[in-house]
Amino acid sequence: MVLALASVAFTVAGCASDRTSTGATVTPPGPSLSAAPEAMAGRWQLAAIGSSACTMTFSGGPGAADGTIAPEGGCPGNFFTSRKWTFEQGQLLIRDHTGAPLGELAPVAAGRFDGKATNGIVVTLTR
Repeated sequence: MVLALASVAFTVAGCASDRTSTGATVTPPGPSLSAAPEAMAGRWQLAAIGSSACTMTFSGGPGAADGTIAPEGGCPGNFFTSRKWTFEQGQLLIRDHTGAPLGELAPVAAGRFDGKATNGIVVTLTR
């Protein structure tokens, strides 16, 4: 009985492994991060048409694909909860303190991104 249970445990453990039968490690697919089209570090202004605007300080060195955000008061919508940015598949994604997306913006020109918040409001991020 004990031998049978041990055999089942090893079989189940083998199914949960992240290795193939050849021993190679399998990496699950994740977001396709790429370097932002310009250095994001520094102060930016986030504005929404017909709403408020705020200054945000972005971190991240040249060629960075992600970093942190420190928003100041007066941000439109829920952007006052912004804490992280990532550049994925040509889009700047802004996320809150829980990792939930707040908005997705596309580069338009040097020092400018346009896009929408998850609640549908149009936003612009400029230097």
